[in-house]
Amino acid sequence: MPMNRPVRVLSLFCLVLFVALMANVTYQQYFKASSYNDSSENQRAKQADFSRQRGAILAGRTTLADSVPTNDEYKFQRRYPKGAEYAPITGFFSYVFGSTGIESSQDGVLSGDDDRLFMNRITDLVNNNQPQGGNVELTINPKVQDAGWNALRALGGDAQGAAVAIDPRTGRILGMVSTPSFDPSDLAGHDFGKVQKAYKALNPDSSDSPMVNRAIQTTLPPGSTFKLVTTAAALEAGVKPTDEFSGSSSYHIPGHSKPIINEDGQSCGGIGASKVTLQTALDWSCNVAFTDLALHHLSGDALRTQAEKFGFGQHYLDDLGPQAISRFPSGKLDDAYLALSSIGQYDVAATPLQMAMISAAIANGGKEMKPYLVDRLTSSKLDVLEQRQPEELQQSVSPSTAATLTNMMVDVVNHGTGTPAQIQGVTVAGKTGTAQSDPSRPPYAWFTSFAPAENPRIAVAVLVQKSGTARTDIAGGALAAPVAKAMMEAELQR
Repeated sequence: MPMNRPVRVLSLFCLVLFVALMANVTYQQYFKASSYNDSSENQRAKQADFSRQRGAILAGRTTLADSVPTNDEYKFQRRYPKGAEYAPITGFFSYVFGSTGIESSQDGVLSGDDDRLFMNRITDLVNNNQPQGGNVELTINPKVQDAGWNALRALGGDAQGAAVAIDPRTGRILGMVSTPSFDPSDLAGHDFGKVQKAYKALNPDSSDSPMVNRAIQTTLPPGSTFKLVTTAAALEAGVKPTDEFSGSSSYHIPGHSKPIINEDGQSCGGIGASKVTLQTALDWSCNVAFTDLALHHLSGDALRTQAEKFGFGQHYLDDLGPQAISRFPSGKLDDAYLALSSIGQYDVAATPLQMAMISAAIANGGKEMKPYLVDRLTSSKLDVLEQRQPEELQQSVSPSTAATLTNMMVDVVNHGTGTPAQIQGVTVAGKTGTAQSDPSRPPYAWFTSFAPAENPRIAVAVLVQKSGTARTDIAGGALAAPVAKAMMEAELQR
């Protein structure tokens, strides 16, 4: 007997409902599963993740983070044996506040959820073992890190600063220090009341900002260290180190009432000559000479292009974040702003990582390598999941310009403002910088360098944002260069 029309309609309606139900179940369980698991509202998944034995974060044979068994409901306690020294790198893993640093960027491997650890999870399940995360091995040389950390802290308890060291041949980050810092263990505890109290204490309404990684998250005027970019642009345009520029104590720009003056208010290099060579101007960091150079041989576009070739305006660090983007002013620059930009002032701002990359590119024959912090990923059984390989970022300057700049930077350390960075038996190339900030606060001290100049193994940039030093004694050579020297010596002793 044929089915009547109402029954057919009802059957079709039930079929549609069934298909819709199956589609929704499939969507929720397959496509939305990961977002539900990652949701901060999913306390069950959050507790399971916090109770898991995470893998270790290592620098050579030095353990920076690991998990140890506990007797409470969370089973494992995350700990950070090197504490504040490595906190800007490791970050923290907290039930209350989530994760930062390498704990966040490499969470998949550390937690064991990475797809490459799927067979390990199956094996643990079959053997009724607790799942274990994989390990993250960093590029950091602990001796370089210790040297930078101790040198910055020696400036005083209230010092604010950062230092970055890079292998110019590969882009491996050998050291990354930021002060003041914090102990990640205070945020990883199982007493959540204490954790919240510790976090609140680390976020006061002040400029200390101990949880900010100044090496990659703070952009400030680089001052005279930016003259390396200006010199590179000039050399690429055909200017020679022996070409002469104004050596006077001030430079009056037509149409502007405020002149450009040298840092010490004296004629260039203190020699009283009306003209000085570009080499002498770099040796003694002469603002007037570089103003003369910029106004007569360069342009805002030329400086901007050269800055971008060194990495300004780019995101290039994938392993750790957030990375602040270094900047060069956009648009057409009038003479005054061009002059200020050429000496690293006005709206020029850079991170210590960026300034280390400039020295690294010069050291590497003009070839800038992409910086990286994660060297190798392994399973809990030490099977290699991934081995990082060096990657070229860009050609910043020609090899001949890089060679000329190297010789000029060696002269800065041998005879100019960079003498505090000299290392016995080693040829060091460097550039100092003292950047003016708000009139109500002292200037920033910078130094960037590499060594050995003839076969570079390490490039460094140091920023001293604040210290107990008297304003009149603040200078890149006096404050920042000794920090860079300590880090270079630590690497070269290997």
